[in-house]
Amino acid sequence: MIPVTEFRQFSEQQPQFRVLKPWWDVFTDYLSVVMLMIGVFGCTLQVMQDKIICLPQRMSMPNQTILLPNKTELVSPAVPQDFHEMMGLKTNLDLQQYSFINQMCYEKALHWYAKYFPYLVLIHTLIFMVCSNFWFKFPGSSSKIEHFISILGKCFDSPWTTRALSEVSGENPEEKDKKRSASRAILNVSVEGSLDNLEKTQSLKSIPEKIVVDKPTASALERKEGEQAKALFEKVKKFRLHVEEGDILYIMYVRQTVLKVMKFLLIIAYNSALVSEVQIIVKCNVDMQDMTGYKHFSCIHTMAHLFSKLSYCYLCFVAVYGFTCLYTSYWLFYRSLKEYSFEYVRQETGIDDIPDVKNDFAFMLHMIDQYDPLYSKRFAVFLSEVSENKLKQLNLNHEWTPEKLRQRLLTNHNNRLELQLFMLSGLPDTIFEVTELQSLKLEIINNVTIPASIAQLEDLQELSLYQCYLKIHATATSFLKENLKVLRVKFDDSRELPQWLYHLRNLEELYLIGSLSPDASKNVVLESLRELKNLKTLSLKSNFTKIPQSIVDVSSHLQRLYVYNDGTKLVMLNNLKKMVNLTELELVHCDLERIPHAVFSLTNLQELDLKENNLHSIEEIVSCQHLRKLTCLKLWHNSICYIPEHIKKLGSLQRLYFSHNKIEILPSHLFLCNKLRYLDLSNNDIRFIPPEIGVLQSLQYFSVTCNKIENLPDELFFCKKLTTLKLGKNTLSLLSPKISYLVLLTHLELKGNHFELLPPELGFCRALKRGGLMVEDALFETLPSEIRDKMKAE
Repeated sequence: MIPVTEFRQFSEQQPQFRVLKPWWDVFTDYLSVVMLMIGVFGCTLQVMQDKIICLPQRMSMPNQTILLPNKTELVSPAVPQDFHEMMGLKTNLDLQQYSFINQMCYEKALHWYAKYFPYLVLIHTLIFMVCSNFWFKFPGSSSKIEHFISILGKCFDSPWTTRALSEVSGENPEEKDKKRSASRAILNVSVEGSLDNLEKTQSLKSIPEKIVVDKPTASALERKEGEQAKALFEKVKKFRLHVEEGDILYIMYVRQTVLKVMKFLLIIAYNSALVSEVQIIVKCNVDMQDMTGYKHFSCIHTMAHLFSKLSYCYLCFVAVYGFTCLYTSYWLFYRSLKEYSFEYVRQETGIDDIPDVKNDFAFMLHMIDQYDPLYSKRFAVFLSEVSENKLKQLNLNHEWTPEKLRQRLLTNHNNRLELQLFMLSGLPDTIFEVTELQSLKLEIINNVTIPASIAQLEDLQELSLYQCYLKIHATATSFLKENLKVLRVKFDDSRELPQWLYHLRNLEELYLIGSLSPDASKNVVLESLRELKNLKTLSLKSNFTKIPQSIVDVSSHLQRLYVYNDGTKLVMLNNLKKMVNLTELELVHCDLERIPHAVFSLTNLQELDLKENNLHSIEEIVSCQHLRKLTCLKLWHNSICYIPEHIKKLGSLQRLYFSHNKIEILPSHLFLCNKLRYLDLSNNDIRFIPPEIGVLQSLQYFSVTCNKIENLPDELFFCKKLTTLKLGKNTLSLLSPKISYLVLLTHLELKGNHFELLPPELGFCRALKRGGLMVEDALFETLPSEIRDKMKAE
């Protein structure tokens, strides 16, 4: 026997599924129970009572002698035909013979419908019940249903749902309409032509500004409840992506409905035709005369009257069941149930960005509406990006208090108080309470919305956006127009490049990192910079093939231009000629094979950086003599093999970078640039330093690390202003005692050479300390102890 407790799990699961049962399914379930009771009642009667009772019937024929059982007399054929021999006569049959006759006539004479009617009712009803509940148990659908009901219940009971809906319903309709119209009016204001796309997004429309800035309400939602609601948002997102992929639930429900309709038609058809076969009197003709002496029997079906009534009653229930299924079919096919619109919810709640759903997700929501539309309304809160942003905002404000933000303030290289936020879910409103903030750096933060309250940061001058998708209110844009001095933007997607940057008329420094080449169809084209009247510094890290025409718009006042290509060859540089006020120019990793001629027209140029290009020869350097103000030339990380003698004509040079090249010989005319203060020749193939180096009396920094130098000229130590001398990773074996001439030396690098000892004259380098002496510990120990102690002393 199967214990009843084995079925407990089914009874426990059933209440969970009631939310997906519309009224017609509940009604047909009750009808199924009634029909099942009819079948069980009929089957019980079949088992407990006699099914049929038969008596032998004597059939007399004319001119025929009939032999009576157990009688020896002959009956005359002259007996009238209407005389019935059986009337009042005993048959002399025993009980077993009667049972045999009853069973035989039940099997042979009784119509199959009269025999099996209760079982047919039972089987049909069980099929109806299985059809109605199979989609709850089938593995492909039950997992989706159970997951959906679990999430639905949590969303319905979540405190965040109540809070989100009460914030809207708590307002007067007039006030709500005013706020909506006001917010739309603000969003429709065109700050400049290119701002419309950002300010008309649904997310901005549906967030009343008071909710974003309102701080006191942050404590109304407990932190634990907020975390639970946050987890629900993620579950709903993943569940939606999973369920909207297919429509198995819809297909199964349609098929089960069609199957029930077809079965209803079948039952009505054959039951209507066969219900008349349930008769009380049944004639039975079986050949058992040799056993009983009789061939014809008259039988009575004891349950015929009851079965007849039950069958008519059953047909009525089936008819009601069938018409209910027909209504279900009409409901299924009258409109598409694989699409669900939250238009009513959007109008009622004011949350405009609740997305419409499709496939199985839409079908389950249609079923939920038949149970209670309030479930869909409360569930929709967790489909809204606006609602999620509000929750994130509350959690952010709770986590990032003004005191915590002030602890993260640091002074950046521009001597401004900077706050850096990395990989947050949004921008905390508490930032706008840190009024002393001067620089704000946001990195990898999605859905950043800058409200009008940014105007509280009166000292804000610098903004850095690294891979942030930014939305900004019109009032905030006006504030940034007037106050922002420095803007840094790093982007991978075109949406991350804010269009309002072209209207920051007081901007002085602009740094853009991302794909801006007009050659590729998916990349962003740099728009006109004409309105940036005060722009002094422009840095572009991209993949240009030519200098963008938009830079010409600021050529009259631009002073510093930095172009960092990704190795793409920069071909057309004619636009550089128009930037006559440039003082600094960097063309890095641009695959240049020679110094661009356009550079020689920049008479105000003071610093030129051509790092990481493909320069082999720099004969064009002679034209740099026209750059009277050029003080810094950086030709590092190239493939330069020699330094031409024309370099001596650059008499104004103070800093020269030749590191990471292939230079083997240092020409003596290099040292005719007698104003040099900084000379970097590291990472080359130099073997010899000419004695003419002693001419550089202004030299303060000299580096020849990672070369092949064997000896140092004594003239090097006549450069008495040297503070940094880097000689590491060469083949030096002796350090001249004349090192003592360098009394201003603070940094001396000797590692990676062949020294056996250090000269004690190092002690005369009074500014040199142990931290500034880069040498092996064993070699340092060769110095006298008093010199070592002096160097170790702070």
